[in-house]
Amino acid sequence: MRSILTLNAGSSSLKFALFGLAGVHPSRLLGGQIASNHNGASFHVKDATGLTLAHRQLDARGAALDPTEALEVLIEWLPTAMTRLDLAAIGHRVVHGGPDYSLPAVLDAKVIAELTRLAPLAPLHQPFNLEGIAAARAAFPGVPQIACFDTAFHSGQTFEEAAFGLPRSYYDEGIRRYGFHGLSYDYVTRQLAQIAPGIADERVVIAHLGNGASLCGVRDGRSMTSTMGFSALDGLVMGTRCGGIDPGVLLYLMAEKRMDAAALTQLLYRDSGLKGLSGVSHDMRALEDSVAPEAAQAIACFVGRIRREIGALTAAMGGIDALVFTGGIGEHSARIRSDVAAGFDWLGLAIDPDRNTDDAVELSALTSRVRIFRIPTDEEAMIARHVVGLLAAAASDLVPIEQVRWVA
Repeated sequence: MRSILTLNAGSSSLKFALFGLAGVHPSRLLGGQIASNHNGASFHVKDATGLTLAHRQLDARGAALDPTEALEVLIEWLPTAMTRLDLAAIGHRVVHGGPDYSLPAVLDAKVIAELTRLAPLAPLHQPFNLEGIAAARAAFPGVPQIACFDTAFHSGQTFEEAAFGLPRSYYDEGIRRYGFHGLSYDYVTRQLAQIAPGIADERVVIAHLGNGASLCGVRDGRSMTSTMGFSALDGLVMGTRCGGIDPGVLLYLMAEKRMDAAALTQLLYRDSGLKGLSGVSHDMRALEDSVAPEAAQAIACFVGRIRREIGALTAAMGGIDALVFTGGIGEHSARIRSDVAAGFDWLGLAIDPDRNTDDAVELSALTSRVRIFRIPTDEEAMIARHVVGLLAAAASDLVPIEQVRWVA
């Protein structure tokens, strides 16, 4: 069976999934990750039903696995799961596509060079995405490599949503709001259209809450407004990222604390957010279990910013018809969902406590005018769908895949 491999290379993990192309839509065969942490590194794979196919600790060198080493581990294991690997293409999650990449793109030397220039805009993600691409091109020569961008879903936002209050020349240079988590929002929007077709075309706020967190206002299946901006720092308080911050704070830190760009990058990306506020952990599960008052205060900041931004996105769209929770925290933390929804009676939003505790798909109380949903996201499946669309477009136009760059 022909298949598509999806890769999401990060600073401490390589997430992957394999999809078969036997039917009309790509079907997940397996998925997992190779992750490094303080205990070393682990390799974990599940099939489409959730059954564990492999789980093992890697040797000592795994504590610092780079994308090339991680991919070697995956390639070594794959023959134990299938006798023949016939890859039609490899799809990569790339966080930043800049102003030019609003659709998936075949990765050639020119595209890779352009994406490399965008690395300073997403220093926690883009360099590792590019390392994963380089490793995959070396491991699978001749297999088309396709980039799918987290910024692409937001590319149709209006000038007033995208622009900062800076001289217009900066906007023209590409200093503008891009938005992120687009693959997740794209997938959840499509799922909502199947779950509640009438609501999917209305005014929807999607809350992607995880270690990275953001909100997106969607109408008619399109991104209208979002909380993340020029970089993945803006908006909500996150696991280790600060979220929205007065730029005067940065000027103060530069002038009074003598902090340079490297020090600010460390502070804002890695030492702030829930980790910095609590002094306990960046992990919401640990904070919910903690009795430390600082943990409770960090959670309150996290929830408070979400509530404030839901109000802002609602105002930007002229109302709200549905709220959707997704992402690791959004999907699994009943407490956070309840806290976010609390006090929104004036907006006509009320959550059913029993449905919420049971992790139901629809969480709305019977009295709620705004419908509330919990929809698990699947960025890998969205990558696979984009790759299939690009391959189909190339086949229908009788154009070699290597020459295809854009697809509608």
